[in-house]
Amino acid sequence: MKNIILILAVFFSLNTQAQTSNQAIDVKVMGKGKPVMLIPGFTVPGEGWDAVVNQLEKNYECHVVTLAGFGGKAPIEFPWLPKVNEALENYIQKNKLTDLTIIGHSLGGTIATWLASRENNTIKQLILVDALPAAGALMIPNFNPDNLVYDNPYGKQQLAMSDADFEQMAAGMSQGMSLNPESQKKIKDWMIQADRKTYVYGYTDYLKMDEREDLKNISIPVTILAADKPFGKEMVKQTYQNQYANLSKYELIIADNSAHFVMFDQPTWFMEQIQLILAIQ
Repeated sequence: MKNIILILAVFFSLNTQAQTSNQAIDVKVMGKGKPVMLIPGFTVPGEGWDAVVNQLEKNYECHVVTLAGFGGKAPIEFPWLPKVNEALENYIQKNKLTDLTIIGHSLGGTIATWLASRENNTIKQLILVDALPAAGALMIPNFNPDNLVYDNPYGKQQLAMSDADFEQMAAGMSQGMSLNPESQKKIKDWMIQADRKTYVYGYTDYLKMDEREDLKNISIPVTILAADKPFGKEMVKQTYQNQYANLSKYELIIADNSAHFVMFDQPTWFMEQIQLILAIQ
């Protein structure tokens, strides 16, 4: 009898661990006050927001998200991004996060616009950090989401890469994402740490995501903090005007001397903007 109980205990323990490790999102909650959800960019774990949370948790309840397959979190079945989106929507509803501000960087900002466009959402405002509603449309000529599939030559090449080759690729990419060498190393390490299939197929999910039409459903305040590198302010303005044409009202603020990770390249300026935006609403 004792053996049966022990076997059952082990079974349920393993089952619970499997369920826990097979979640689309992992959320850590810190601080007290009005809720703020922080969604990171592609491959970046929640710890990418550490410096921001250290300041905000004094006055706000911070819900810091890590997406499956990143930051050491277990991967999930594909399609990846639709499951992430649904999990975030369910998390907000389950935890009754009313009067919610979402701060989203890059992919996290694209997800935030999707969440804000949904019916019966309780989001009060969005702060989007160098984020576009349709990154694929900017990167791919004659963009059509339906033409993007997992089984493609570039994806196969990345999956077949040796660890050394992938690290070399990640190092090169990270140099364009931040002007700070220490931050570049962090970004590279996060890319290397990511589950390789999530990196490859998840990025396809990201490029397929097109929220431009859904922007018409958003009426809450939206602030965009964009980077001026590498294209310069005029091209940045034009890009955001084109991508956010269907958003009735938003404020675009461009950081000087900053690449994609604005919070790393201009941390003091970034926190000043965040605190100011949160204080106004």
